[in-house]
Amino acid sequence: MLRAAGIGTGDEVIVPAYGNAEVAEAVVQAGALPVFADIEPATYCLDPDAVAAVVTPRTAAVIVVHRFGSQADVRRLRDLGSRAGFLVLEQGESETPYEGVERRRAHAAYLSGRLSGVVTPDGGEGHSYQQYVVRVPGNGRPDRDAFARAVRARGVNCWVPVKTPVHRMPQFRRDVSLPETERAADETLALPVDASMSRRDLQRVVSACNALGGLLQPAF
Repeated sequence: MLRAAGIGTGDEVIVPAYGNAEVAEAVVQAGALPVFADIEPATYCLDPDAVAAVVTPRTAAVIVVHRFGSQADVRRLRDLGSRAGFLVLEQGESETPYEGVERRRAHAAYLSGRLSGVVTPDGGEGHSYQQYVVRVPGNGRPDRDAFARAVRARGVNCWVPVKTPVHRMPQFRRDVSLPETERAADETLALPVDASMSRRDLQRVVSACNALGGLLQPAF
């Protein structure tokens, strides 16, 4: 996609650091330089204001990644691109049948209405809940990891969606300030919300998480 757009040596491409390294690797393979911008805390997608802050005369494109089933603010990014003269390229997540999306939305609504001790996702328009990602308040990664271990001990699968931001990986290390990216990497935890789950499965998730709610103190 980058090569087809004529992007190569000497160009800069703005990408998110919250996610896997594949997008930044593709930029490097095209001969361009990946530039990292921060994310919006609610969507985990690129923040248009953060993108605007890192645009230079060498910026040729921004790659927008729609994260966890939430949609990035593509309209604002395209407006910015038209003014600054760069392309906006989109990468989505895997598609699932419509029926599966509706069931995941229903499951997400059930969890969001009953979970305590975690910050539930802000659904937003069109959220398909490819992953149901909560935040564990408190002391960042130590509390999140302890919470995850305790939930797994109660028989509920959960996982850290992004363990290391790309700008902290050795091959892409940058001395940049991405506070929302790093906070999300330290606090986020994905809980199961698969379309195949039963009401009993969902109740098990709620019970496992809420049993720990009193152990957590929100950070102020």
